[in-house]
Amino acid sequence: MKSALLLVYALITSLAASTQTKFTLSGFVRDSLSGESLIGATVQVQDDGSVSSNQYGFYSLTLPAGNYSILVSFAGYQLQQLNIRLDKNIRQHFQLLPRGTLQEVIVSSKKKDGNVMNAQMGKIDLSMQQVKAVPVLLGEVDLLKTLQLLPGVRNAGEGNTGMYVRGGGPDQNLILLDDAIVYNTGHLFGFFSIFNSDAIKNISLIKGGMPAQYGGRLSSVLDIAMKEGNMKRWEVEGGIGAIASRLSVQGPLKKDKASFIISARRTYVDMLVKPFIKKSSNYHGSGYYFYDLNMKANYKFSDKDRLYLSGYFGRDVFDFKSAQRAFSANIPWGNSTATLRWNHVFNRKLFANTTLMYNDYKFAFGATQNDFALNLSSGIRDLTGKFDLDFYPSPSHKMKMGFMYTRHRFTPNILTGNQGDTVLAPNNESPKYAIETGVYVQDDWTISDRLQASAGLRFSSFTQTGPYKIFETDEDGNKLDSTVFGKGKTVKTYGGPEPRLTLRYTIDESTSIKASAGRNLQYIHLVSNAGSTLPTDLWVPSTYRVRPQISWQYAVGLFRNFNNNMFETSVELYYKKMENQIEYGEGYTPSLKDPESEFVFGKGWSYGSEFFFNKTRGRFTGWLGYTLSYTWRQFPGLNDGEKYPAKYDRRHDLSAVGMYQVNPRWKLSGVFVYGTGNATTLPERFYVVSGVLTQEYGKLNTYRLPAYHRLDLSATLTPKKKAGQKWEQNWVFSIYNVYSRLNPYFIYFDQEGSAYSGELSIQPKQVSLFPIIPAVTWNFKF
Repeated sequence: MKSALLLVYALITSLAASTQTKFTLSGFVRDSLSGESLIGATVQVQDDGSVSSNQYGFYSLTLPAGNYSILVSFAGYQLQQLNIRLDKNIRQHFQLLPRGTLQEVIVSSKKKDGNVMNAQMGKIDLSMQQVKAVPVLLGEVDLLKTLQLLPGVRNAGEGNTGMYVRGGGPDQNLILLDDAIVYNTGHLFGFFSIFNSDAIKNISLIKGGMPAQYGGRLSSVLDIAMKEGNMKRWEVEGGIGAIASRLSVQGPLKKDKASFIISARRTYVDMLVKPFIKKSSNYHGSGYYFYDLNMKANYKFSDKDRLYLSGYFGRDVFDFKSAQRAFSANIPWGNSTATLRWNHVFNRKLFANTTLMYNDYKFAFGATQNDFALNLSSGIRDLTGKFDLDFYPSPSHKMKMGFMYTRHRFTPNILTGNQGDTVLAPNNESPKYAIETGVYVQDDWTISDRLQASAGLRFSSFTQTGPYKIFETDEDGNKLDSTVFGKGKTVKTYGGPEPRLTLRYTIDESTSIKASAGRNLQYIHLVSNAGSTLPTDLWVPSTYRVRPQISWQYAVGLFRNFNNNMFETSVELYYKKMENQIEYGEGYTPSLKDPESEFVFGKGWSYGSEFFFNKTRGRFTGWLGYTLSYTWRQFPGLNDGEKYPAKYDRRHDLSAVGMYQVNPRWKLSGVFVYGTGNATTLPERFYVVSGVLTQEYGKLNTYRLPAYHRLDLSATLTPKKKAGQKWEQNWVFSIYNVYSRLNPYFIYFDQEGSAYSGELSIQPKQVSLFPIIPAVTWNFKF
């Protein structure tokens, strides 16, 4: 790592020396009304290139002395132009004015040719206006559901927030909230995501050509930035929906110097239902609710230094009580994250960000019946430090480099209990510890007017540490001997290089070809015995027995815009090869022993094509996305060693999204989705042995559930503001699953009659979750 940092320093020094005769224009791009930094704003010099502001709104351009016309643009904001004479180094901040309400919806929401000209491939930026315009289940705005409407991204099934990106599992997506990793993204057993739309500022999904600054996952990066808080004035906004209400408060602690935001959300189904459950009811005291709390504050010491403190805390709480059986259960689970960041501008070309992060995911299950009590808990806790540098040596180079260090603590299923005075103390597996490190350098290089490259190299390592025991066992699994590793001692180390490269060649001003290739290592894995990310799933580390997952992904695409960038189109082809994939062995049943002993390992590969058509301007906007894909797995210990379609495999996936601005008061939107049914394994034969019905399963995932499709509609009414009125409101009327399609959730087999009488009948039955569901939500802001 030391040699890599010395190389980076030498590169910075040499590049800086080559640009000493030029001058630099630098500063921040912010919202003029709130003071929020604008991520990815374009600062363009006519005929001399452009640069995008970084995650904190900072930009830097180094140019020869002269007169320049500077154009600054960003999603949903008015274009700003400034004529400037560059004969010395100049610090220039830009304050962009948001467009009017009607314009904000119907104008282009991004740099008009960004999809063609940007070197980054497979990156999708969504505005919160787009997310909030899409019809959703029970009126709850859900950014993960919106992302699942894009090509290459598919949902984990009816009512689930898990994402499968280009054939990868839900654990292969790196999900960041203000740089802190989020391990479980679902509320209500996965039906809703944990992200409160009122607290979110920016959403970026990268599904191909992952930049070197990101690591630890194979498939994608979802980078979510929280709002910073209004620096200028106080704001209160919220909404009352069918199952939940939310409230956000933000404002200046010291005008133009410090600000904060607090955003909270809670369901209230439990409070609405409980009064109607009589105390004499067998289920009195049962209920479910979830809540979220987002908080963020920042203080600007000077133009060069700024401090941010942000956090998230969310919980699901499920209580079940049965008086008849003297049984009760309590199941809480959720995430906690905290992020402390310090921005420092070393000079006009060098921007630094130092970050400390904490995240904690916990799952617990407690149950009592009479005098018997049982408790089960699991989770993962991380403490991370990282340092990142943004360096702008010239208009043709934008460099990023840094390093990170993470301490992991993995808690397996820990079981405790008692019956009366008797304490249940099974031999639980001990927590596992690991250290993960990474160092990277990346250069976005404009080689010529037509050719641009984004090249990066990341080195990462993962070390399992003690306390830990390695047991030697006989053929029957009986423990014979052990090797003991003390606290902090190295058990096993993995690591290696992760090169990344993306190229963009511009054919003309509206057409480009892009290609990318990259290697990724993943050191932690989600152990799941089902097709979705339920909170009972376990995160486990790479150990002396479990090797890290490895992937190589290749992609190529054609991007073309029409009619002055009103219509964006693209076709992308990808191929992904994956090694050291993990599944449970055949016949696995959950137990308290270390799940590593039940794993089998194999390989996987995925390939496909993605088609995207997007209309960005006019009263009617929206997109059409289609994916044709194939995802395979092959394990020596499964399916007789033959390849089989993964549970993430979906041959055809189609999404159509439309939004129509009728007038300043009414906006209509609709979504139609269609997808090939999930691959599944079903019994092929039933027979009776000694009076017991037995079933024989076919080969893995040889059957398909019926195709999934549905239509959602919504209408948003924004009442006209009265003279002098300082608050805004709107009503959102939505219908989920308009034609009440009974999409399959799972299949089971129902028995009727008796085998002894010779009249046994076995029929497949389909379980579906959601018929047609109307909802109304009232939103307000003042």
